[in-house]
Amino acid sequence: MPRLRQVSRSETTDELTLRMYDQLFGDRDPVAEPGTATGTPGDWWTVFALSPDVLRHAVRGFTLYRSPKRLVPPVLRELGQTRAGWLRSSQFVFSQHCKSCRTLGMSEAKIAAIAHWSTSDQFDEQERVVLAYTDALVGENGRVSDELFAQLQSHLSDEQILELTYVTAMYEMHAIMSRALRLEFDDRADPIVEIPGDEASLAVDIGAMISDPRADG
Repeated sequence: MPRLRQVSRSETTDELTLRMYDQLFGDRDPVAEPGTATGTPGDWWTVFALSPDVLRHAVRGFTLYRSPKRLVPPVLRELGQTRAGWLRSSQFVFSQHCKSCRTLGMSEAKIAAIAHWSTSDQFDEQERVVLAYTDALVGENGRVSDELFAQLQSHLSDEQILELTYVTAMYEMHAIMSRALRLEFDDRADPIVEIPGDEASLAVDIGAMISDPRADG
């Protein structure tokens, strides 16, 4: 379950929230009867509905990146969004944008290679530069070398770079929020935990044991 309260249909009078509920859930109450056509629980929407103006701002962001006014090619945009989901370990953002890549006609091999793009031959030079930029933008917290940026500028206009940067960073935010609030496919326990051992192992310090000089002889 999400870490924040969800807003049922009967709790809100906000026009946009109700319109989104109608579009995604039909006449169901999405809290009592969750589930969207894309297979997600849909609780991103019911949690964001806690603050209708935040929801409105987020929906405008979705509309913005899909606008026909955008200059950056959709495939490059989706590579950035999908890779951002992977880098931030968001099952939700990564999974949803793999589907968006597929909608754009991207091959299954290419989608699978986004996770290990640097060792893959699935991407052309422009796509590789966009993926490298995404890694610097998201994975390196915006530390983009002059050399990489020059390569990016050899493939994209300044206007396209601004759009790509904005949309990729926006989806990094969504990835982080989804994980922190345990929304959608990010409602899962952290996979990095200590694996329990038997009782005898609890008192053993492996580091101390293997560094004992007596172990040499």
